[in-house]
Amino acid sequence: MPNETLASSSSPPSEDAWVDAYQRLLPQWQSSLVSSQKATIPVSISRVNQFDAARLDVEMSAMLKEQLVKVFTLMKPGLLFQYEPELEAFLEFLIWRFSIWVDKPTPGNALMNLRYRDERATPIGGKQVRTGLEGPGLTVSQKIWYCLATVGGQYIWARLQSFSAFRRWGDSEQRSLGRRAWGLINRVEGFYKAASFSNLLIFLYTGRYRNLIERVLRARLVYGSPNMNRAVSFEYMNRQLVWNEFSEMLLLLLPLLKSSSVRKFLLPFSKDKSNSAVEENACPICLANPTTPFFALPCRHRYCYYCLRTRCAASTSFRCTRCNEPIMAMQRYGGSIVNKPTKN
Repeated sequence: MPNETLASSSSPPSEDAWVDAYQRLLPQWQSSLVSSQKATIPVSISRVNQFDAARLDVEMSAMLKEQLVKVFTLMKPGLLFQYEPELEAFLEFLIWRFSIWVDKPTPGNALMNLRYRDERATPIGGKQVRTGLEGPGLTVSQKIWYCLATVGGQYIWARLQSFSAFRRWGDSEQRSLGRRAWGLINRVEGFYKAASFSNLLIFLYTGRYRNLIERVLRARLVYGSPNMNRAVSFEYMNRQLVWNEFSEMLLLLLPLLKSSSVRKFLLPFSKDKSNSAVEENACPICLANPTTPFFALPCRHRYCYYCLRTRCAASTSFRCTRCNEPIMAMQRYGGSIVNKPTKN
């Protein structure tokens, strides 16, 4: 009897019950799947590394320019100065050609473990994303636009400024075409500087796109290797600190040392023996041949009479400048001993 009651109370599900459950839970499952796919791994790139990479690229370009200028040292003076914008554009083109165009980082980016990534084609999630640094490099169009903006843009702007300064557009009449072009150049330059400053503030806040070109092209700098740390060499800094401390110590000790004692200490290391022989016979005070030679006792070093007497009269504790022995008396060369004068 109880079994019959239980069977009658629980009726079997209909044939379409699983379809109804699937349709009811399908939106929830799709929303959870989309949210899991959109969950990106946060990637933080060091701002200092990006700034250092830009600075290293500038230094590399300056080094190449310095070496190239040495090639034209024998040419006509001032000739290379006329083509300086072309020279800088050529060097920048070489760096772009052998780095970004062949999907390699620039020298500064390579030293800082950075590479360019196309932020437009970056995978936002899934099994292919593990560190958040994945993503393809720049496309061909991005590379070409990067070259036109960096190499061509800087060259055209430098030539335009030099041409306007040579033509003296700023000194033209108020309504002339040159005056208007000069004002337009100044407004464009001011707008670019304001936009660059705004981009800098955004970069310091977000850590993405250090200049306007990277922001427009969506070319973001990411780490090339996720397991490589920032390598900071303190060798140069340590040498600079040691040299600064050593120089300060010398500035402190040199006034405390007597020139005669230093000269005596360095005399055995001197290579000029003739000069040392002349100095042995010369008066150590005036460095001349004594006209009235006197011996300082007890060390018996020769002095001029007036040099030795004035020094002994000025200081009762005067010592020989050659051997640093205290002088007790004086003796004329080939004469009798004279007592040391005392200070009144």
